[in-house]
Amino acid sequence: MTAPRAMSGVPDFDPVLLANRKAKGKRPAYFDDPAIDRLLSILMAVAGELAVTRERLDTLERLLEARGALDRAEIEAYCPDRKAGEERGALQREYVARIMRGLQQELEGLEEAEPAIEEVVEELRRG
Repeated sequence: MTAPRAMSGVPDFDPVLLANRKAKGKRPAYFDDPAIDRLLSILMAVAGELAVTRERLDTLERLLEARGALDRAEIEAYCPDRKAGEERGALQREYVARIMRGLQQELEGLEEAEPAIEEVVEELRRG
């Protein structure tokens, strides 16, 4: 099995753009304050990401330990090199883009709703 291209350091797509795709339909509202709904959306995205990560990490540790390939103390002592640090940085950017997707889309919606400054100036000139 080969590693996904993004994991091999060769992305074949833009994860930030992918994370910002808009869903069809209106976003559900659970609270009177839309800010609380946004916060809930972000929290649930983080919870989902963490649940998947914990499950995969547990699988990896169990497989490696069962094969005698890893002592768990090695995990605590690991210090990434420059390349690993850069790859982790890219993964972190992708992660933040996914969890902040709802807020980013809302901000983009506000920008689309406002007319360009040139249009405002022209309208003021016409009276």
